[in-house]
Amino acid sequence: MNQDIQIELSGIEKHYGAFHALKDINLTIPKGTFVALVGPSGCGKSTLLRSLAGLEKITGGTLKIAGELMNDVPPRMRDIAMVFQSYALYPHMTVEQNLTYSLRMRKVPKPEAKKKAEEVAAIAGLSGLLDRYPRQLSGGQRQRVAMGRAIIRNPKAFLFDEPLSNLDAALRVSMRKEIRNLHDRLGATSVYVTHDQIEAMTMADHVVVMRDGVIEQQGAPLELYDRPANRFVAGFIGSPAMNFVPATAGEGGKIVLEIPGKPSILVTQAVQAGRKVLAGMRPEHLRVAHDGAEGFELPVTMIESTGSLTYLTLGSDPEISVVEQGRERVRPGDTMRLAIDPGLVHLFDPESGRRI
Repeated sequence: MNQDIQIELSGIEKHYGAFHALKDINLTIPKGTFVALVGPSGCGKSTLLRSLAGLEKITGGTLKIAGELMNDVPPRMRDIAMVFQSYALYPHMTVEQNLTYSLRMRKVPKPEAKKKAEEVAAIAGLSGLLDRYPRQLSGGQRQRVAMGRAIIRNPKAFLFDEPLSNLDAALRVSMRKEIRNLHDRLGATSVYVTHDQIEAMTMADHVVVMRDGVIEQQGAPLELYDRPANRFVAGFIGSPAMNFVPATAGEGGKIVLEIPGKPSILVTQAVQAGRKVLAGMRPEHLRVAHDGAEGFELPVTMIESTGSLTYLTLGSDPEISVVEQGRERVRPGDTMRLAIDPGLVHLFDPESGRRI
């Protein structure tokens, strides 16, 4: 066992009767790493997290924490701490009592528990709130208490199950930073479940993209963004989502797009002429081209401006999304010419969805 490995999943399977929820999951998490499990609803990410916690019993494979086999170890003996989206606080207990609950269950002396609560309160930004009850706290403060209760146990791993989904947009952004900062200060090992790929990309060292109980791809956030293994990952990672345009490979490193006018664009991949492909182009990589430049023209159908950015929708079947810095002086119905760097075009097989 490598001493740097904190969590090791090998061939994990989970069945609910005839339903196959987790399929041959293999994941190694080094000590101190922040891992995000991300994917659409029903992909298996929460089932995987609950299996780690022991709240679900795996059907097959091996699950190790700090080198110890955990397949049949009950949740309370796994030395992990879980933070839920519902906070799961005791409403009749003060913040201090909520924080020290696990210590009191272990018969830790009161003075020691109180001191530990004060230390954790300082770390979690709860100083001055120890005498309050959950009903007297904001959503962000309740989430800090839930995290503080996990921190006080000094567990082998922290498991987060969509902890920010009940918070408003602005608070989510600030809490993302707080959770990541806490992780770094504690040198913790964290596994974080979210359906929000922006959360996964901004918080994690290692992102695991799941679909239908299978790991589609895993790696560093920018690795998944730059080299998605298949169409699903390409469309899931990145916001707005990648554009996909049917095309046919031509001569001289060009592909012919299946849009009005059948324009061609350069690519860097070597593809046999005549082969059908799916061209993936991220909205932020498309740029407005000057007349006569390489590229393709489409009519503008929608304009959404945030002030600093303009989101454009062009054409139809397929629609093409474009993100431009600043404000574009165009109106619906105007024609725009778009170009893209050949190295930023992703090609996928239309049938298998695999990267070419």
